[in-house]
Amino acid sequence: MRIGVPNESRHGEALVATTPDTAGKLIKLGYDVVVESGAGERAAYPDQQYVEAGASIVSRDEVWTSDIVVTLDTPQDSELDLMARGATLVSRLAPKRNEATIQALAERGLTGLSMDMVPRISRAQSMDVLSSMANLAGYRAVIEAANAYGRLFSGQVTAAGKMPPANVYVIGAGVAGLAAIGTAHSMGAQVFATDVREETAEQVESMGGSFVAIPVAGQKSEDGYAKEMTADQAQAAAKLYAQEAAKADIVITTANIPGRTSPILLDDAAVAAMKPGSVIVDMAAANGGNVTLTRSGEAVVTDGGVTIIGYSDLAGRLPGQASQLYGQNLVNFFKLTTPEKDGVLNLDLNDEVVRQMAVTVEGEVFFPPPPVKVSAAPAKSQTAPVAEPAPEPEPKSWLARYWWALVAAVVLGVLIFLAPPAIASHFMVFALAVVVGFYVITNVTHSLHTPLMSVTNAISGIIVVGAILQVGANNVAVQILAAIAVAVASINVFGGFAVTERMLKMFRRS
Repeated sequence: MRIGVPNESRHGEALVATTPDTAGKLIKLGYDVVVESGAGERAAYPDQQYVEAGASIVSRDEVWTSDIVVTLDTPQDSELDLMARGATLVSRLAPKRNEATIQALAERGLTGLSMDMVPRISRAQSMDVLSSMANLAGYRAVIEAANAYGRLFSGQVTAAGKMPPANVYVIGAGVAGLAAIGTAHSMGAQVFATDVREETAEQVESMGGSFVAIPVAGQKSEDGYAKEMTADQAQAAAKLYAQEAAKADIVITTANIPGRTSPILLDDAAVAAMKPGSVIVDMAAANGGNVTLTRSGEAVVTDGGVTIIGYSDLAGRLPGQASQLYGQNLVNFFKLTTPEKDGVLNLDLNDEVVRQMAVTVEGEVFFPPPPVKVSAAPAKSQTAPVAEPAPEPEPKSWLARYWWALVAAVVLGVLIFLAPPAIASHFMVFALAVVVGFYVITNVTHSLHTPLMSVTNAISGIIVVGAILQVGANNVAVQILAAIAVAVASINVFGGFAVTERMLKMFRRS
């Protein structure tokens, strides 16, 4: 089957659905890949790179007559008209918001697969376009904020004075929010974040942020997304958002409800209470916005000096990487639906991933799909199972508990009895050294074990020297014991220095 990659017709779109790298991977799955001339130029992927990857550069009409067409977003009706009946379109169709798209696909007898309907389950993560784009958008949101803020993110102490770090507040700890938290933290800012889902607190802290909880009962996520809040939650949350925003230098809002208009998080009063020079990045601008004063696609400055950035193409401002991630998501989808690697698309509607993505199949409408429940965190058990008490072990006899001490005493006694009179007096010193050494080592904190090993290297060195002196003895037994002592002590010496060197590297600046 042939996969067509057209030039995106939406004005200003710099992304391309397939890069030279991902085109090569599709070819390895058995597909023929054709690319419209100039499709990847705005993402810095010239036609020659596609040719080197094994794809063919063709005209617009040839691309749209392919068996499968992959795009970023829903094509225009005039482009759908070019597709053959029974062909497949793989794109971000947004069927929850675009009912007309479903009808257009059905009327033309097309199969429509929506990449933005991939369920948030573990095995579908590699195909999750929303997460891929949100990750880039969260990073870019911080970059845009830093540019508009016009000050350092990290605090510094200089000869001219002290500069405090920027205070960044992120509302929503989904993929985009966590990416923004991690980016802002890496740039040296103090980061705070809020989410209506309780389970995200640990995720926020793992990215370097401090979680600010809403003082009401949190939500439980069933599909990986935050649900719409109740009236009590919304009231408490709005108050918290306004308080934190007033203290922040930069606020990043990420709240989106799939298929619905984005909720308002900051109203006019909350924005007016913010400091002059502060910045808001509304990542939900394309879906209505989280701020009342947001203008989609624009950056505006309020009368109070607050900059509100409503760019709807944050991921698209990183076209090279965004195209690569989107293309890889497509490759992972085709790996699922081309198990034989024979270049034939096999849509198994019993597979929950394919079923969720299927909007239409050869003109038959399959939307909406059945719900798929996922959980971002395992639910806590309400009642713990009562364990039966374990039977008490029978008390061990003195002999069973200390048999090893008895054996050691017997062995030591035999050695003393058989040893030459000249060294018999040294056994007491040896026994005392064993006891003292045992208590010294076991009572030293674990963090000092490696330095202690360095000290024992010197002792092992003495053992090596002494054993070497005995290798030439006339007694064969002494020679064997001396050789063993040299080997064992040498291992301890070299191993000790290796471990010590590894420990010291942890404290050296690169």
